[in-house]
Amino acid sequence: MNNKLQPFIELARLDKPVGIYLLLWPSLLGLVLAGTNTQIQLKNILIVIAGSILVRSCGCVINDISDYKIDKQVKRTLTRPLAKGSVSLFQAWVFFIFLGILSLLILFFTNPLTIKISIFFAILITLYPLTKRFLSAPQFILGITFGSGSIIAYSLQSNIFSSSLAILYLGVIAWIISFDTYYALEDKEDDLKININSTAILWGESAIKYAQILHIGFYSSLLLIAIINQFSYVFLLNFIILLALFLYQRKLIKSNKFIEGFKINNWIGVVALIGFTFEIIYLS
Repeated sequence: MNNKLQPFIELARLDKPVGIYLLLWPSLLGLVLAGTNTQIQLKNILIVIAGSILVRSCGCVINDISDYKIDKQVKRTLTRPLAKGSVSLFQAWVFFIFLGILSLLILFFTNPLTIKISIFFAILITLYPLTKRFLSAPQFILGITFGSGSIIAYSLQSNIFSSSLAILYLGVIAWIISFDTYYALEDKEDDLKININSTAILWGESAIKYAQILHIGFYSSLLLIAIINQFSYVFLLNFIILLALFLYQRKLIKSNKFIEGFKINNWIGVVALIGFTFEIIYLS
């Protein structure tokens, strides 16, 4: 049974959960931010966790369905289930539909506003893999779609959208573009050969510099939210830790350890979430 399930676990990248975390932390940041208006419900926390797992899995499956021919030509991806043939295209589509149905079922436990927002962004998530073929900077679409988790999670708790939420969403978009640019730098040479677009290619020699500027933009959004919501001075300690992680990431990227630098963003998300949770939930 395990041998039969393993290809589908790999197809959904459940064996590589860092992608789930990078979708989950911004979503939980949005949910916690809603705590400035109302008390966070356990049910909504569970919905965000389950939704992050399912949405990221759906995104991985539809990406591999779209790219399985390309994946065969890229060293890092040629062992993916569709590329190596351990899962058929038909099985992948069935699996995608199954995950999609589970995602829709979760929406029955939400409210009409969350349903409308989720369906809108679900369409964009499905279309995202195609953007790598005709947009010069598909990371921007990735940022808009996967960053929407912050808005969707917020809407579970509150329909009063604040300036803090808008700032968080823009900051998260910048963050996603930044770390996915690092991820794309790992595949830059292969992508050039097979005509796949990315900000790593578009920005050329300036890709790292622009990615770092965007990352600082994300940090700036967190600091601005802290000022608007009158966070305590304890948040400064949290921010110092974030800066230390940024410097460590910068060191990894400078050494061309792009995947390691990408993975550091998991801890950046954890630290940011702890800071928000302490200020908004614990001190309120």
